Amino acid sequence: MTALAAAAPVRFWQRSTLVRHLTLSVLGLIVLYFVTTSLDSFANLQFAQICYTAIATAGLTVLSGLSGQISLGHGAFVAVGAYTTALLLEHLDWPLVLVLLGSVVVGGALGSLVGVAAARLRGPYLAGATLALAVGLPSLADYHGLRDLLGGANGLIVTADPPPLSLGETFPLERWQAWLCGFSLVVTLFLLANLTRSRIGRDMRLVREDEQAAALSGVHVARTQIVTFGISAAFAGLAGGLFAIVNSLAAPGAFTLALSLSLLTAAVLGGLGSLAGAVYGAVIVTLLPNWTADLAQQADLPRGIYANIPLVLYGLVLIVVIIAFPGGIQSGVRRLGALLKARFVRPLQTRQETRR
Repeated sequence: MTALAAAAPVRFWQRSTLVRHLTLSVLGLIVLYFVTTSLDSFANLQFAQICYTAIATAGLTVLSGLSGQISLGHGAFVAVGAYTTALLLEHLDWPLVLVLLGSVVVGGALGSLVGVAAARLRGPYLAGATLALAVGLPSLADYHGLRDLLGGANGLIVTADPPPLSLGETFPLERWQAWLCGFSLVVTLFLLANLTRSRIGRDMRLVREDEQAAALSGVHVARTQIVTFGISAAFAGLAGGLFAIVNSLAAPGAFTLALSLSLLTAAVLGGLGSLAGAVYGAVIVTLLPNWTADLAQQADLPRGIYANIPLVLYGLVLIVVIIAFPGGIQSGVRRLGALLKARFVRPLQTRQETRR
């Protein structure tokens, strides 16, 4: 009876998705607090960059990993979110929460429109359409009819509110930005984790596996694809709003094709369809270029070689990760967890059952 009573909370934890995700979110916020308070200003800035990159990657990994839709243009939705935040802060006296929600809504609305077209495209045609979006949309800022509104090639300067006075007049701005981005990441992972376990998430997986079978099962394939694209773009818009706040700028040069490709790289490295993998991938694509640049600078090599070493090291790390973990870093973590369970947990359970 005692064993059954002790096992009840474990079973409740395993069966209640909402409680499990809520508990993990609270633990994530606690970790966020202790990590950011132990970092210096520059490290907190990098932490904020990792968080908003992970938000955009999480939305993309749901789109590509669960729904099976390939997007090479998610940087365009990040740009839309950044410009939305910049314009709202410049022209309206809205609280920061409403400004970020505005970026989410605008990004999601544009993503839904793109999703209508994407639902009619497949494979390389969808990839080509989103690629054109990544190249063309940010350049609209320099269009003569929009140059005065969007700032042209120089972009818009973003002036966000300082940290709340309740935190103290000397509270570091970088830590406040890290808290803002970290809290947004926790909320994003909580919402997407519950979404993937819901009926919509199941419909996404059915559409990814076989669209015809999904349609025969009663799934509205086109609607599911449009909704998925809109959700993914909404979180990319949130990431763009945080990008504008952290970097105090929304300019077309920050949202090139390289950004879209780096988001896709982060999703693939972490593991498509894995929200934890989105965080792993965001850490790699954010920190690895800086680390490789530092190593190249310390090597004291000729300038021609020095300029290319970061790209070479970056490429080597990507190749090694892909070869070692074909399913992404999260697949390697799961494999390691299964090995540890087989090595330590199962023998312990066997010994306990033998004693009984």
